[in-house]
Amino acid sequence: MKFRFRMPSAKVTVGLAILIVFTFVAFFGASLAPFDPSARSNDILQSPSAKHLFGTTHLGQDIFSQILVGTRSVMFVGFAAGILATVIAVIIGVTSGYLTGFGGEAVATLSNVFIVIPALPLIVIVTNVIPNSGDWAIAVVIGCTSWAWGARLLRAQTLSLRNRDFVQAAKAGGESTWRIVAVEILPNLTAIIASSFIGTVMFAVMTEIALAYVGVSGISEWNWGEVLFWAQGQQALAIGAWWWFVPAGLCIALLGTALALVNFGIDEIVNPRLRGGSKAVVRYPDGRKARMRLGFTPVLTPRTDEGGGR
Repeated sequence: MKFRFRMPSAKVTVGLAILIVFTFVAFFGASLAPFDPSARSNDILQSPSAKHLFGTTHLGQDIFSQILVGTRSVMFVGFAAGILATVIAVIIGVTSGYLTGFGGEAVATLSNVFIVIPALPLIVIVTNVIPNSGDWAIAVVIGCTSWAWGARLLRAQTLSLRNRDFVQAAKAGGESTWRIVAVEILPNLTAIIASSFIGTVMFAVMTEIALAYVGVSGISEWNWGEVLFWAQGQQALAIGAWWWFVPAGLCIALLGTALALVNFGIDEIVNPRLRGGSKAVVRYPDGRKARMRLGFTPVLTPRTDEGGGR
């Protein structure tokens, strides 16, 4: 059986390129920053120039340096919370969907409880109770409070998959529970897992930015939300200092766009029906053809060739 592989689509390439740029800046932004983001100067409220690419603040601070240094906090919180929430969602969602009886219902009830736990107030409490809690605490709190919706989606899909023929055949063949889950069920949940991860990353990014924007203490000294906080506090829009808030806003929009484009690309990879027509066909040595359906499970369907045969 031969599979046809394609190069990533243009939107996936663009999304990955943007993510790579932001990841590079997150690792090396502090070294690339031309100025100390907190250092004051006499260049007060200067518009973008060769010296200050994104202009300066009311204290003469270089906004370009603030954006570069602040990228690390945003990316760390977003991806750390996304990974933690996705791991918990997969464990809870698949377990509650595959198990039957009291065990499955108990695990499902746990996810329902976490759905109603408000993340923002909890983060505010943690940052106020724990001095200098930093990005780690914020990422852990966001990750531990944002997995429930993904777990419910995974549970619903797992409930559907556990009665499919290929799962029942694996059970009849004496396969262990863990192998059935890992080999037969999880590959068919790839799209949901990826979507849940990307959604959580964006939620974590927006949560941290929102907390910094409203002035919650305990967050890293510089991130995109901190830049917006000072721009709003000093009435940047009213005084015409557009360069103070536009770069941070564009970075947020670009990061969200990149994550969305990658998510679309993952959907196309795991769901061949989105690729269209003949590009989703599997060819067998005897001439038969099959369309890929439901993740990685090939299902033979009649297909008429140009000559009228199958």
